[in-house]
Amino acid sequence: MDAVRLILASRHALAISEGVSRTLAEVWQAQALAQAIGSRLAVTGPPELRGEALGLTELAGRGCGVLDQPRLADGDLRAAQLTELGDARQTLVCLGNLLGEAGIALVGIASAAEDETTYWQCMESIDAADESRDRVVEMLRKLAAREAAGGAERVAG
Repeated sequence: MDAVRLILASRHALAISEGVSRTLAEVWQAQALAQAIGSRLAVTGPPELRGEALGLTELAGRGCGVLDQPRLADGDLRAAQLTELGDARQTLVCLGNLLGEAGIALVGIASAAEDETTYWQCMESIDAADESRDRVVEMLRKLAAREAAGGAERVAG
């Protein structure tokens, strides 16, 4: 499945998730998807994005690692369904939105957490989601610079 469709499915699942465990499972899914997209961009994406994409992979992996891995039925891991990235810019814009929404959901859980373990898991995952989103923003900036440079070359040529 293409990245944008998977991201939209994740955004929808996160938006309708109810309860702490279901919401944390959806945040974990979002981080796993960000990790898969970062990995794919690092290998097949534009060369100027590869360093940031590797960083995204690492940060999103950390985001998954601080949360308990949810029990998923076979075929329910969205990241495993990723078959193509499509347009890198559109994928990154959508991924940035998903990571922002995941961070907001985590803030809500952390602020109502009844135990320290959940609170600190959320805080570490918020940090990972925020840093992952920063990597996405930087990749979007680099894409915009590349497009601007390409446009300048066409005008000069």
